Amino acid sequence: MDLNKDVDEEKISRINSAGIINVTLENLWRDVFIAMYKGNLVTWNRKLDAIWSILGGDQKEGDSIDKAMNELNLKIYETGPLNHKKKGFGEISEKEAEKIALQYLLLNKKNLFLRRLQNKQGKGTAYQSEDTDDMD
Repeated sequence: MDLNKDVDEEKISRINSAGIINVTLENLWRDVFIAMYKGNLVTWNRKLDAIWSILGGDQKEGDSIDKAMNELNLKIYETGPLNHKKKGFGEISEKEAEKIALQYLLLNKKNLFLRRLQNKQGKGTAYQSEDTDDMD
């Protein structure tokens, strides 16, 4: 039995898996931005939840990140149903417009939270190792 061969195969699997995860995240982020600029709050939230299902898998249940995400989701839930089917703010009440604006702000906060988490985990566009001091 060649142990080095088994180790090499394991490394290949991890690299391939990381690549697939990064492609999946990139596709989800593309969809997030499309939903965001179209004002489709339901799709925006669902895509963010899909991103969380990937990034949250590297977090421990009940840790500070997990708790922060749960708090964000509860704040969004407490605003009421997400609704993107309205034709425009002119056709809805001022109270409904305020609710949609709050939902938009909370979704954007969730958006940034997940993007920062992705970067912190080294799966995003900006990564800083915790064991470096940024000194060359």
